[in-house]
This record gives sequence, C-alpha cells and structure tokens, in this order.
Amino acid sequence: MTFNSTFFRRLTLSSYLLLIIWLVVWHFVLTIDKPTSTVFTLLFWIVPILLPAKGLIQGKPYTHAWTNFIVMYYLLHGLTAVYAVAGERLYALVEIILCCLLFTGCSFYARIRGRELGLGIRKLKDELLEEKQAFESLKPKNQK
Repeated sequence: MTFNSTFFRRLTLSSYLLLIIWLVVWHFVLTIDKPTSTVFTLLFWIVPILLPAKGLIQGKPYTHAWTNFIVMYYLLHGLTAVYAVAGERLYALVEIILCCLLFTGCSFYARIRGRELGLGIRKLKDELLEEKQAFESLKPKNQK
C-alpha cells in the first residue's frame, strides 16, 4: 500500500470508530429524555453503521465504496438535526464533521486502493474499441 492509501485507510477507520462512539454517546447518554425505546434506537441508529465493519477492517475497496451510502443516512440526519432540533445542534455538527471525514476517507481509499489492485472501472472508449474489434472479426472478409 502506498502512503496515500494508508493515510485514507487510517482516516476511514478512525472516523468510523469515532462516529460509532459518538452515536452511542449521543443517543444513549446525552439524550436521556428520548421518546423512543432502546431497541428502536439500537436498530435505527447503531445497527446500520455496523454493517460494513468487517469489510472496512479488512481493507476491502468495494466495502469502502458502498459504505458511503450508509454514511449519507447519518449525514442527512445531522443536517436535519442542525436545522430542526435547536437543543442538539452541537451534537449534530459533530456528526456532520465525522460523516464528512468518513466519506472522504472511504472515497479516496476505494479509488486509490482499487487502482493499486487493478479493480478500476475501464474507460468507455476502451470498452467500445474492444467491442468494435470483436464485431469486425466476426464479419466475412468479402463484406465491408
């Protein structure tokens, strides 16, 4: 792994762990008078962020890429809470910052490490050229 992929992997793992800790602290310690049950809070706020844990720990670029979809759930929650819940604006701001760091780390790690492993998406012009060559090899020689 290059320096860049190592840096973004560390950024991803640290912000991921901090986001999990922050969600637990926010929803179970700081917000004591919540209207929802503990089971609902666990299922709705904690379980989704735990889904990519194995792939992130193993350093799989594909898992880093799709983790961003889950991060958007928390980013939207933070943005909504900043706007709508006056008493939790600071908490939501911390969530937004951690989500932005996690999104950045995941995106760049998936891109850089994917290229290192040769997992990148091929360019369309290369695909079309290969398809054209395959098609032309099937045509009879007397036909133009």
